[in-house]
Amino acid sequence: MKRRSFIGSTFAGAIGLTTGSSVLPLSSLAAPNNRVVLGLIGCGGRGRDVLSGITRENENVEVKYYCDVNETLKGIQEDIAKHSQRQKSKPVFVNDMRKVFDDREVDAVVIATPEHWHVLAGIWALQAGKHVYVEKNPTLSIWEGQKLIEATKRYNKVVQIGFQNRSAPYAFSARDYIRSGKLGKVVHVKCYNMLSGGKWTPAPDAEVPRGLNWDAWQGPAKAVPYNPGRHSMTGRGGWLDFWSYGGGALSDDASHVMDLARLALGDPSHPKSVYCSGGNIAFNSQKETPEFLNITYDFGDYAMTCESGNFQPYMTKKPQEVRFSDKFPYWPQMATKIEIYGTERLMYLGRHGGGWQVVEKDGKVVDQFYGYFPDKYHFKDFIDSIRQNRTPNGEVTQGHLSASLVHLADIAYRTGNRHLFFDAATEKFTNYPEANQYLKGHYRGIYTIPEKP
Repeated sequence: MKRRSFIGSTFAGAIGLTTGSSVLPLSSLAAPNNRVVLGLIGCGGRGRDVLSGITRENENVEVKYYCDVNETLKGIQEDIAKHSQRQKSKPVFVNDMRKVFDDREVDAVVIATPEHWHVLAGIWALQAGKHVYVEKNPTLSIWEGQKLIEATKRYNKVVQIGFQNRSAPYAFSARDYIRSGKLGKVVHVKCYNMLSGGKWTPAPDAEVPRGLNWDAWQGPAKAVPYNPGRHSMTGRGGWLDFWSYGGGALSDDASHVMDLARLALGDPSHPKSVYCSGGNIAFNSQKETPEFLNITYDFGDYAMTCESGNFQPYMTKKPQEVRFSDKFPYWPQMATKIEIYGTERLMYLGRHGGGWQVVEKDGKVVDQFYGYFPDKYHFKDFIDSIRQNRTPNGEVTQGHLSASLVHLADIAYRTGNRHLFFDAATEKFTNYPEANQYLKGHYRGIYTIPEKP
């Protein structure tokens, strides 16, 4: 199926999408003077930060589009003005991502929507011949990860997953240190995502706010009435509290932590099994995604755990003075960290800065490596990968494997906190077939992800 046959046959008649020619090789998409033209899909704070970072860390990068289904979202016009001054051409705001994909001048897109839109938007972009930077968590299900991998291979474009630790020098040095054997044999790994929070309370349905295309925001998800608990017109909103849009706290900061752990451990494949306990046990709220999960993954040679929740006001992320300087965090109350236990030594590893320290008995530090906030390295790697036609640091297969740790744990929780055995080759559960129903989400109408993208 050629690039436009899927998009054209499925969408042109229903919503007036124009059609174009087949995918061009990378060399023919390159603009004069090696310019890279970008579009932003999802213009919340994180999306605008990523776009600004990419333009700041790379030369000859131009922003042509800002796209969001909320036409009243604050900050967009200010950013457009900023880029207009920097690049001497004014970016255009649109409320339909297909307009961005249809523009042959656009080389790449940044996708910073809620998670339920990541894969479909990414596949549409790839079918349109664009390179893709997609924020974490990259997928909503294991099946979506399979489809994103297939599309990346088929259309032969750069797909950079927003797991920024994959471009961090401290992450590579931690991996090399572990490989050296100085920790001894790694037996146990602990991942922490212990943040503050409060009791979730439901909100009543309401009229769709002016300026919002609510059907397009829902996209692949089941259509429901507008609810301010699901979506905010001014901020991030509560979509992570609903299975239709995200994986809860686990798919937020915890996905970064577990991806960094996988990298440091040499990028293992899927675990043999997953078990979790927990639920809405902190505030006894009635939200869909749990307030707290305690998860154990069996990787054969070692076990990895993840403790993830939003109820700990005494745990904090690294302050800016640690993320951007030669300082280490106070590890005992570090909210997002990794502890790697070897038979000889223990490594503390910080996420998004903080570096790592290795300790022996009585807390004696024997080795260490400072770490800085890695976004700038990841943003540069994305554009370098496009220009050099190479695989990026945050490549899609490893992104799928890390995202799957979120999905596996959430499925264990949703099936009654079961101990589930998983076949890495088939990517299916073997001891409780009912769990396999959660491997793929539900899609609707024109927003359906194709079986063969």
